[in-house]
Amino acid sequence: MSYYPPPGPGYPQYQGHSPQPGYGAPPPGPPPPQGYPPYPPQQPYGHPPPMQNQPPYPPQGGYPPQGGYPPQGYPPQQRLYGAPPPPQGHSPYPPQGGYPPPQQPYGAPPQQAPYPPQGPPPGQYGAPPPQQPYGAPTPYMQPTPPSPGYITGQVAPVDMSREAEGVRAAMKGLGTNEKQLIAILSRLDPVQMNALRNTYHTRFMRDLLNDLEKETSGYFRDGLMALARGPLGQDVYNVHKAIKGLGTKEAILNDVLLSRSNADLNAIKQEYQRVYRKPLEADVAGDLSMKTERLFSMVLAAPRAEESTPVNPADIERDITELYRATEARTAGTDQVAVCQILASHSDGQIRALSQAYAAKYQRPLAAVLAKNFTGHMEAALASMLRTAEDRAKHDADLLEAAMKGIGTKEDLLVNRVVRCHWNRAHMQQVKAAYKHFYKTELASRIEGETRGDYEKLMLACIA
Repeated sequence: MSYYPPPGPGYPQYQGHSPQPGYGAPPPGPPPPQGYPPYPPQQPYGHPPPMQNQPPYPPQGGYPPQGGYPPQGYPPQQRLYGAPPPPQGHSPYPPQGGYPPPQQPYGAPPQQAPYPPQGPPPGQYGAPPPQQPYGAPTPYMQPTPPSPGYITGQVAPVDMSREAEGVRAAMKGLGTNEKQLIAILSRLDPVQMNALRNTYHTRFMRDLLNDLEKETSGYFRDGLMALARGPLGQDVYNVHKAIKGLGTKEAILNDVLLSRSNADLNAIKQEYQRVYRKPLEADVAGDLSMKTERLFSMVLAAPRAEESTPVNPADIERDITELYRATEARTAGTDQVAVCQILASHSDGQIRALSQAYAAKYQRPLAAVLAKNFTGHMEAALASMLRTAEDRAKHDADLLEAAMKGIGTKEDLLVNRVVRCHWNRAHMQQVKAAYKHFYKTELASRIEGETRGDYEKLMLACIA
């Protein structure tokens, strides 16, 4: 049966904090509507996916807009080629951004027109792009704002004293109250975590990360410290660890640097420079080689089209022709630089349109073409960019499974991938739905079978 990927990712807009429940209060229920949107009810298999445009969200109070959900005035997302017409009665989707909004159950097939569509309506792939009047200025495409936690120094406007006291009490004296640490640290969002670190330092003149490192151990400690650093701090820590240890940990570089918004990638570069006093681009270039280094140099330049950029049919046709000429049409070697330039400079929505159009025109999946023409780290990186664009939730589910399958669990990858998904609760629910659909078991059950003790409890709390 065919599987229809979601229409496009978008990190929910951060809209401020609801009052933080005091330490010791029962765990909070589902996030409120003004934060992460709720996961919609499951539909029977076979229902077409919702494909309408998301009404603009109001600007958040007190903070710049976060993530991929648009502030008011954000241009609507253009429906991609191959997407079915929007069914009536479904919630609309926001424009493409960092992570996907809630969607219908995995496995719903599309109502898809054959390629090329006959008499497409204006704006659909295959129709001429709308012409602007001569001399009209190019429309401004609003940049995707940074994701929550990717503005250095941003803290939540809530009092975190009770949480700081709870964390300190859990590590003070003989023994450590692991359950208390899990209960407090696993429930905070990125901006609240920044506030907790600051409050902990101000109140006790101690460093939270140093205390966690001394008082806990093993992968449980790694998970707690990944949470305490926040998403930006953990990204910077992981990249430095990946390129400064013995051998480059290619999977970590792919996880952290590929398919990021320009705003998030620039935040990572700035924070890396601040912490390590050296440009990230220089460290990455010194650790990779040849054309893989060239690919990551392109990525780190943050040249991607913003997700608000409409998909232009003429551009898609030109790009798939260029991809074909750079790969299948060549008799000697692959023009790797041309392929890298296209994938590194396009938004997720554009890459998804490329994938659909390439398969329709040349009768071969673009993923198979990349696998045939590239090897090693280069192939893995390009495949990651393509799979993320096609379906971010499924790709993240696949990454979690890859960290657990085979002999032995790749604990470093599992910790980082669980914590990364955890920061966006709505996206985490989609990853769990994708995992269940494709692997026929609950993600929690799989993690229970691969982890033990407090480490297991922490991972389960992060995916709850």
